[in-house]
Amino acid sequence: MSLERRQFLKIMGTTAAGAGMLGAFRFLEKGEATQILGSGNPNQKWVFLVNTYNCVGCGMCVRACKLENEIPYNAPVSRTWVERYVELNSGKVLADSPMAARDGFTADNPMGKTVNPADITKAFFVPKLCNQCEKPPCVQNCPVGATFSTKEGIVLVDRTWCIGCGYCIMSCPYGVRFFHPVYHVAEKCTWCYHRITKGLKPACVFACPFGARQIGNPQDLNDPVTKTIATQRVAVLKDEYGTKPQVFYLGLDRIVR
Repeated sequence: MSLERRQFLKIMGTTAAGAGMLGAFRFLEKGEATQILGSGNPNQKWVFLVNTYNCVGCGMCVRACKLENEIPYNAPVSRTWVERYVELNSGKVLADSPMAARDGFTADNPMGKTVNPADITKAFFVPKLCNQCEKPPCVQNCPVGATFSTKEGIVLVDRTWCIGCGYCIMSCPYGVRFFHPVYHVAEKCTWCYHRITKGLKPACVFACPFGARQIGNPQDLNDPVTKTIATQRVAVLKDEYGTKPQVFYLGLDRIVR
């Protein structure tokens, strides 16, 4: 997680606490997802599903993303990452993502001081990436039009136009943006737009051996991903911001932030 992202999340967390908006996500009501899916224009669309039950924190998705999208392998930034959550018997919640979980979660990157297994109530992993918002604040706040939405609803960054002002980074409530360490312009996950427009899966989806990440067509109600979103209890992150995120989570725990 980049310095900019950490600072932004800290600021936003303080603001949210002051406003009484501590809920990190909201479960969609029955039928609500169905109203969202298949309701767009006839152009090609995509929707992302993250199944937290299946994520084991192996980091293969992060490694695949870095290699596919030319993010320096050893740089402390990434287009996607996996967070580890540990809830203690005391109710205290610990969360981290060492090197974006590029190397997985092993004895080599323990969570701070050693946690006694007997003190743990539960522990799990949560993959995160760009939510490809239907109402993206990053697009609205880019002063030069370098951040824009394609006709399919995917938010991209034109490196030739980006002036590195950082407005888009500060305006993203999900902390998914950062400055590219080589090009020094705004960078973000694009769901591997260069792949999905050719009928291929995003690198992270292709690399995940457990099916924790899936992508589907929201215009096709028979699509397996779309059917899951429409028929099972799913959640979206930070719904209170009104961005209409297009990443849906299955099995999201109440302690996720």
